[in-house]
This record gives sequence, C-alpha cells and structure tokens, in this order.
Amino acid sequence: MTKNLIEKGNLDQPLLLFNRTKQRAVDFSQTLASGKSEVVESVEAGVSKADVIFTNLADDHAVESAIEQAIKSGVKGKLFVDCSTIHPETTERVAKALVEAGAEFVAAPVFGAPAMAEAGLLIGVLAGPKAAVEKVKPYFTGVMARAEVDMSDEPYSKATTLKIIGNTFVLNMVEQLAEGHVLAEKSGLGTKYLHEMIGNMFPGAYAAYSTRMLSGDYYKREEPLFAVDLARKDARHAMSLAKGAGTTLHNVETGDRHLVALKEHAGEKGDIAGIYGAVRKEAGLAFENDA
Repeated sequence: MTKNLIEKGNLDQPLLLFNRTKQRAVDFSQTLASGKSEVVESVEAGVSKADVIFTNLADDHAVESAIEQAIKSGVKGKLFVDCSTIHPETTERVAKALVEAGAEFVAAPVFGAPAMAEAGLLIGVLAGPKAAVEKVKPYFTGVMARAEVDMSDEPYSKATTLKIIGNTFVLNMVEQLAEGHVLAEKSGLGTKYLHEMIGNMFPGAYAAYSTRMLSGDYYKREEPLFAVDLARKDARHAMSLAKGAGTTLHNVETGDRHLVALKEHAGEKGDIAGIYGAVRKEAGLAFENDA
C-alpha cells in the first residue's frame, strides 16, 4: 500500500512512516525511492506533521492505543483513514473519539493478499460522511486499489462488518481446501487430480491456496502471509457478530478449532494455510506433507 501511495498517489511531500518497531520502518523506507519517505519516531510526531493519516494495525488494542496517542498531539482538522480489520464496535469508538476531537474519519478496511497490495489491486471499503470519503477516494482506485465499495454516509461500523464477514469467506475457503485434499489423499484419489480440477474450476485464490498446501509452503515459510493469531482474531470477531445477530457460523467455528490446533503445532508463525496440516493430523496423517 505504501509503495503505491508514493509511486501513484501524487504526494507533494515525503510520506511519513511509523512502525512500533522502528527498524522495520527504516528498512522499508530504504526500499522506496530516495527522498519519498521519512521515518518518524512516534505517532505524535507523525500526526503533528500530517494532514491525512492512514492506520493499518494488527488488532483492536493497537488501533485504539495509536488513536489515543494521536489525539494527545492534536488532531483538529486532520483526516484519519483506518484500514485495519477490527470489530465494528471498536471502529465506532475510534470514530467517536476522533470526531469529538475535531478530526474527520473514514473506516477503510481493505480486501486482498500481500501480492495484491503490492500490485495496487486491493478492494477498499469506505464508510463515513460523504465529504470525507470523497477526500479519501483519490488514494484508492488507481493507486492502492482496483475497486471500492462506497458506503458514503453509512455508519462507520458497516465497513468493518463487511470486512469481518468477507474474511470468513477466506477462512471457509482454506478449511474446505484442506478437508478436500485430505479426503483425496486418504480415499486413494490423490491430490493431483483435485488440484487440477481446482485450477480449472476455481482459478485465483482457491488455486493459489491449493498450491501453497501441496507445495508445503504452509509449513516451510519463515513469515506467515496471514498469521494464525490474526486469523483467530477475525474469527472471534465474526462469531461475536453472529452471536449478537442471533445466528451461528458453524463453518467458522470449525475453522477456528483447526486454527487452535495450528497454533499449538506451529506457534505464532503459523499461517492460515496451515489449517491443512491441522486437518491432516486430525485424520491421522503427519502435519507436514513432505513424505
């Protein structure tokens, strides 16, 4: 997202970068065009120098903590755009705090894997007052995103509600692929023909996750693409929404159970695709498919 903001966002000054682990921001800045970014020491330092502030953080606590720090530095007249995946109630709390402090706010969670973010092919979901949403749009389609879901003048929480529900589709997809490949292996069909069918019938994300499972990427990679703790956070939020609405997400409950088993096996470096390994173990196979 950041790279595309710099390269295609028509910025008239360096993009300010802040990460709670400063070295990550420094290392990333060095991969960008010279003079196009500047690392700041704190949230307050960045907010004081910026008019538009994007936040994209791991969980609800991190978002609320960052916004609390920002408000202390003064936010009147500034526009905040939160791209994090958080509970809709958290979104409303954050929005209320910022608006009461004199800022504008747009809830703008995004759909898309890291490769899509790199290519500027995300899908943005924009909710909030129309005037604020219109200010944000130039940074999305054609820059960071290939499309937008425009929720102008809708409650901020609708954007993160859609994001949470949308992420259950990812969890369900991974769960179904894992179960299908394990059944194919144990029934004697083998995974080769199932993978071929998936590639022809469901190209795109299904085929990509199928490849990651069969190639062993789900346990070989050093850093997760979709970390198990983040996947579980999203599942908890989805189940919370379902409970509040008087319904049940049985598929998500099954996926979350396998995420628990994945965390026990691989720790915090576990990737959501490792659900395949958890389903394998449940069926009496080894977690790793290297054999």
